[in-house]
Amino acid sequence: MNLCQKNFEILSKEINENNIIANLFIFPFAGGGVSAFRKWKDEFEDIKLLVAQYPGRENRFSEKAISDINILVDNLFEDMKENFDFRKPYYLFGHSMGTKIVYELALRIKNSDYINPRGIIISGGRAPLYKEPHPIYHLDDDGFIEGLRRYDGTPKEILDNKDLISIFLPTLRADFVIDEDYQDTKFEKLESPILGLMGDKDQEMTLDELIKWQDYTTKEFTYRYIDGKHMFVNTSPESVIKEIKEFIKVNEN
Repeated sequence: MNLCQKNFEILSKEINENNIIANLFIFPFAGGGVSAFRKWKDEFEDIKLLVAQYPGRENRFSEKAISDINILVDNLFEDMKENFDFRKPYYLFGHSMGTKIVYELALRIKNSDYINPRGIIISGGRAPLYKEPHPIYHLDDDGFIEGLRRYDGTPKEILDNKDLISIFLPTLRADFVIDEDYQDTKFEKLESPILGLMGDKDQEMTLDELIKWQDYTTKEFTYRYIDGKHMFVNTSPESVIKEIKEFIKVNEN
């Protein structure tokens, strides 16, 4: 498999394709990119990691960020259709904004008659029917920056540097449009088991909003608490990785 560098980057160690038990597609949070997951490659011996790189960041910084979730997901899906063999075992993981992308992508996969993911990991994301109750994307720059501090996903040294943060604001704002303006009205069920992860100190969502994902699958739904706030994927990566490995192991046996 040779996925287009433009939309996905393979992070796994050099491993024999015959020894790979599954492929894990990772969809980052708002403002995030491949670099947020680069250290994960040392933790997966027999699972190939394929991390989405959205426009407007890192090696795609010169491209305009996309604020329309349908355009973004269509681009990702086209890449997967051209370059990935859906007959191979694969899983979808998304954190926060990435959970919306995962849901829309999984719907496209199902409705296009491709083989569904063996499992889906929803990390720090409320069920699709819930819209963000306290959006910040529409605020002026100062208000938006203060809102970013609340999420604790953007480094403080960037937020405190006006010249530096001004460079990243267009991409961050586009991501937050996707994250905060999204609300599903289809209530269409997926056909993959779902594992939900939530920070035990997360104040951005409720447990009920996570558990509601059980209504979005015809398969089993389970959930686990992870130590940390909303960005536990950054602060407790070892716990997230452990849960992902266990979930894949159960579904591959």
